Parts: sequence; structure tokens; C-alpha cells
Amino acid sequence: MTPVRREPLAEQAADALLARIRDGEWVLGAKLPGETTLAPQLGVGRSTVREAIRHLAGRGVLASRQGAGVFVTALDVQDGLDDVLRHADITAVVEARIAIEVEASSLAAERRTPAELRAMRRAVDHRQERRASIEQHVDADTALHRAIVVAAHSPLLTELFDGFTPRSRQAMIELLRIDGAYGSEADRDVHDDIVDAIADRDPAVAAARARAHLRSLTARLG
Repeated sequence: MTPVRREPLAEQAADALLARIRDGEWVLGAKLPGETTLAPQLGVGRSTVREAIRHLAGRGVLASRQGAGVFVTALDVQDGLDDVLRHADITAVVEARIAIEVEASSLAAERRTPAELRAMRRAVDHRQERRASIEQHVDADTALHRAIVVAAHSPLLTELFDGFTPRSRQAMIELLRIDGAYGSEADRDVHDDIVDAIADRDPAVAAARARAHLRSLTARLG
């Protein structure tokens, strides 16, 4: 008979623990019973319980605190960001852009440097020049919006923006292919207005203009 390998057994034990957490047996912040209690409940050895706990800790569900025990830190395993983004539709992408870029515009109005403002102005011009194809235009548009996010001086917002860019780029290309219109003078004016508010150091207006612009994108879907 082929012996049961420990790794799959530990994964089964981890799945059993996760199912009990999902069922509400242990609430957020609750302390799990000790290994000597869990092992017979799960029908495995204590070393397998430890591996199962390490597995769930690596997925953010449990946390071991030295001298205190093991605690529930999440009620379920979250999908990775890449998986979530892969399945997000255009509306969801724009909503996420609003969450990131409206706050970034507000912060940029407070924190931008003269050099960063010049970078935004150049990006607006470059965006208008790059109209030979939808892909070129979207890339230039992304560069402008990233310049605004960078000027917010929030490393986390920049990290979120950069991690989100591949799916956002794809969604914007899809949107412009559906809509068929891009790069108009009115479109440039919208972006000029956002940058003007940042130049004027007016966080409320910068945020409002960024929000209105991004919401107009989903309105184009009809």
C-alpha cells in the first residue's frame, strides 16, 4: 500500500479548518484550540496540524503569535489580485480607477512639485499627439494619469495603480473600440481642467473633475 504523503494530508486538514472558519465556528480574532485538541478532531498528527496552520497563515487566514497561540485573521481565502482583475468587466475597472485616481488627484493638488506639474503638462500634450491608434492613445493616457498618481506622493497608491495598469489598459482599449471616439479637443479640455485644478492646488476641484471624467467613461457604455 502506498503511504499517504504528508503534504496532501496537510492540505486536507487546512481545508477542514477553513471550512469550520467559514461556517462561523471561529470568528474573526478568535483563538484556535491547541494542536492536541485539533489533531484528533481532524484525524491527523500534530505535525500535520502545524503544517495546515502554516498553510492557512501563508494565505492570510491565520496568524501565529508566539506565546499566545493561533488566531483567525480572515474569514476566507481571498483570490489573488491577478485573478480578480482578470474577471473584472469594464465598469468594475472604471470604478476601481475612481477609487484610486480621485484621491490621487486630490493629494496631487496638495503635494505636487513644479517638476511634476510640468510632467503632467507634457503628458497632456503627448496624449493629444498619440492618436494614430487606440493602443497608442491609451498608453499616452495612462502615462498622464500615472503622472498625477505619482504627484500624490503616496507609494501605496502608485503601487496599486501600477499593479492595476495591465487590466486597465485592456479595459480602456475595449471601451474605445466600443465607443469609437477618442482624442477630441473636448477630451483634451477635460484633462487640462484636471491638471489646472492640481496646478491651482485645489484638492476638492481636482477630485471632482477626476471623478466626473471617470464616471463619464462608463456612461459611454450606454
